[in-house]
Amino acid sequence: MNAHTTTLSAYDTDEARWQAVQARDARADGHFVYAVRTTGVYCRPSSSARLPKRENVEFFHSPTAAEAAGYRPSRRVQGDRTAATAERSALIAQACRLIESAQTPPRLDELAAHAGLSHSHFHRVFKAETGLTPKAYSSAYRAHRLREELNTANGTVTDAIYGAGFNSNSRFYESSAQVLGMRAREYRAGGAGAVIRFAIGQCSLGAILVAQSHQGICAILLGDDPERLVRDLQDQFSRAQLIGGDEDFEQLVAQVVGFIEAPAVGLNLPLDVRGTAFQQRVWQALREIPAGSRVSYAEIAERIGAPKAARAVAQACAANHIAVAIPCHRVVRRSGELSGYRWGVERKRELLRREGLS
Repeated sequence: MNAHTTTLSAYDTDEARWQAVQARDARADGHFVYAVRTTGVYCRPSSSARLPKRENVEFFHSPTAAEAAGYRPSRRVQGDRTAATAERSALIAQACRLIESAQTPPRLDELAAHAGLSHSHFHRVFKAETGLTPKAYSSAYRAHRLREELNTANGTVTDAIYGAGFNSNSRFYESSAQVLGMRAREYRAGGAGAVIRFAIGQCSLGAILVAQSHQGICAILLGDDPERLVRDLQDQFSRAQLIGGDEDFEQLVAQVVGFIEAPAVGLNLPLDVRGTAFQQRVWQALREIPAGSRVSYAEIAERIGAPKAARAVAQACAANHIAVAIPCHRVVRRSGELSGYRWGVERKRELLRREGLS
């Protein structure tokens, strides 16, 4: 069996696992660990530790299972983990470059074969490294390329669509609203032609502005000065057509105000979320934090598969234009201390208090 056809079933038997240990096969890392009865430690299959006798070895599906059985990690595990992590990062970086340089999105089997991994293992490792599936990464990169193409003065919209890797106009237009939040011609015109309805209300935290595109809620802004909120909306959608909401729309504002006053009632609204691929990963993770909970920036970074990106997570929180529905107020420093909030730390403190957290 060559490197391109390895599957999860290759390590289903103890015999196959022992062969992988003997070969110090890095492809088996993550599928199982082996423990040595005479030393009481466990190692990865690719460990550089001295090879034990077969009769002293038993296998576990995970480090957690090995530790539950009373084994401790080998001193070499950290070194093994560092080497394996570097190798894995390099493989996924190559896959990302392959996606970015391809005229059309590569298939999963092509990417996995290039990395020398099975489909499922590659899919799992790619998501762990980037926080996105290969398909989602490809879509996000094509959206980025499309924005760049549309922002240039040369060529037609059709040229931009093909230049960004969409292999047909029809396939692009089926997903254009999700990719750009508006039609391609509207995007090239700076949002001209897009209609944003909005209304301003009052709540116990001050003024509130709620805005909605045809996709969903695109802004919930809080502040002291209603005129400043309108200017912020105009800056966000500089060339869109802003229209004051009617009586029905004001009921939507009342729903948002009701949630702010009593978080237990919940808020379930369609959102029009626009941001970079990284920001969208962060914002999705924020939406999964239940009311009554708080997490740190570092924890969010871990959840999206980017453990070293706590500062970038904080920046994504600061870039959020949809207060409370994307609950960045539930993110605090690792110490539990409240940090900056786009709409003021005191509002953040009060929102947490109403959720029973302050």
